[in-house]
Amino acid sequence: MESLVEFAIDSARSMGAEYAEARLQTDLRESIIMKNGVLEASAFEEYRGLGVRVLVNGSLGFASINILRKRNVEGALRRAFRMARLASKLMRREILMGKGDLGNDKVEVKPRVKFADVDLDSRVSLLKEADEQAIAAASARDVRVPARMTSLDTWITEKFIATSDGANIRSVIPRVALFAFITVFHPQKGPVQRYFNLGETGGWEVAERWNLPKLFYEETYALSNILLEAVKPPEGKMDVVLGPEVVGIVSHESCGHPSEADRILGREAAQAGETFLKKDSIGLRVGSPQVNVADDPTLKGSFGFYIYDEEGVKARRRILIKEGVVNEFLHNRETASVFGVESNGASRSVAYNREPIVRMANTFFMPGDYSKEELLEDVRDGIYIKNFMEWNIDDRRFNQRYVGLEAYKIENGELKNLVRNPVLEITTVRLWSAVDAAGKDLEFQAAYCGKGDPMQGIPVWTGGPHIRLRGVKINGA
Repeated sequence: MESLVEFAIDSARSMGAEYAEARLQTDLRESIIMKNGVLEASAFEEYRGLGVRVLVNGSLGFASINILRKRNVEGALRRAFRMARLASKLMRREILMGKGDLGNDKVEVKPRVKFADVDLDSRVSLLKEADEQAIAAASARDVRVPARMTSLDTWITEKFIATSDGANIRSVIPRVALFAFITVFHPQKGPVQRYFNLGETGGWEVAERWNLPKLFYEETYALSNILLEAVKPPEGKMDVVLGPEVVGIVSHESCGHPSEADRILGREAAQAGETFLKKDSIGLRVGSPQVNVADDPTLKGSFGFYIYDEEGVKARRRILIKEGVVNEFLHNRETASVFGVESNGASRSVAYNREPIVRMANTFFMPGDYSKEELLEDVRDGIYIKNFMEWNIDDRRFNQRYVGLEAYKIENGELKNLVRNPVLEITTVRLWSAVDAAGKDLEFQAAYCGKGDPMQGIPVWTGGPHIRLRGVKINGA
């Protein structure tokens, strides 16, 4: 079937395309969903098809098929050409496909334990054992855990990408993902809830390494402690230490999304929102010199891993904020041509029938020089927010709000009692400007980043070290 990709490129050229790309993609996915220790559903899905994109009269057209025959490829190309020609009548400026480091390569992540070697019963048994440990942890603190929902997904994505200007990429990427939602309840204290995601590139060995029974016990026990022991947080201006989970979502939402070049050009305003950054914001100071935020698809084992993007451009680490200053944006080849730069490989698509758009991969605050203990010891009176219960951010990614879940009072450099749901409500620039130190630890969390219309939820990592903020305002929930 790879010959269909070459046929699509050749046909597009003969039909007069200024540029053409074709992507043959297959996704094989196996999912199980468990609710309160009972298997709710199991599914095996296969998505296979070809997406084509052409540049005609200075406009792009996209179409896809899942019947892989030459006549269907020709039909998809005709639809893409028609779309491009119609759109060209509305274009204020012609689209150009900018330069990039195009590859001719094969990328394959080889699992140590193949998914096919692990049957359904073994997968269900693992989740049941994890669920039993959640119940055991709640019992140890004399609370109930009335609602537990878990899903475990394994899938393999195979792609063959070719472009009319020479890119030729084959890839095989396996991934494992887990979603868990746990509710702990006490008759006098009420409920407290927690959700978390795990996700990596690799085979079943990833799920084994996670040690889900131990993880579910620890998460439920921590929730029980919060429910039984947390008290009202102090309010007012104080120093705050944020854990890697909070730092990761802040980096993703208030740095990664604003740095997407298509959003800067106004392309996502009606779907995923706008940005406070402008085309000339490179060099703008948005934080203290201790703030360095990167996006890196090439991190081995990461949930957002790739070596070449959907336009055949080789990926690299993108330094979005360097020492508190906006350093670069995320680009595909189209936006790169508008900004007069080279694509940095940020074109991604979730499936064969979705057009590639500018996306993040693994966005994180880069580590500093401090240990967690050193960050804490210099705080006389403050709050440590380890993880979050909820977060909110406006369409321009400027005003934001984070509600802590597991959080502690800091007194004279030591962690004291648990506090219930401290709220950090702050602007992007104020938050990054308050950072005076970053830890040398680095942790990642998995997520699905939503963007586009139709919506594309794509695998990413968010992460960072512990960081310290000076003199920010904390409220109670």
